[in-house]
Amino acid sequence: MDTLFPAPGDKAALEDGDRLTPRFGPDGLVTCVATDAATGEVLMLAHMNAEALAKSIETGIAHYWSRSRRELWRKGDTSGQVQTIVEMRVDCDQDAVWIRVRVGGDGNSCHTGRRSCFYRGVPLGADPAEGVVLRFDRADDA
Repeated sequence: MDTLFPAPGDKAALEDGDRLTPRFGPDGLVTCVATDAATGEVLMLAHMNAEALAKSIETGIAHYWSRSRRELWRKGDTSGQVQTIVEMRVDCDQDAVWIRVRVGGDGNSCHTGRRSCFYRGVPLGADPAEGVVLRFDRADDA
């Protein structure tokens, strides 16, 4: 379904051109990072197929492709956590998207009930072979 967008051009067109020509992976997806428009906090990482990207652009509401459910997903349809897009950017080679959003409902973005899906810290300097113990951000705990 990526015929919704023109085919990517050469390196110069991708990096310096003025047309959105997303480079969808073999699975038909691009990665999308969503951050809070006001604070810059990383809220979630998800994936978009051509339809999700097109609907996000057309409506200003974040749409994603659920890899587990294998279906289009409008963020907030069941949770009320609608993500209104304030700004959308594409990376240098157009295979990743960054959206700055305002979150509706309770303001959370994670299906666990937390504001961000990135609620666990990984301590640096630990020996992975010994098992790394994650640090939970209790301020954001459900």
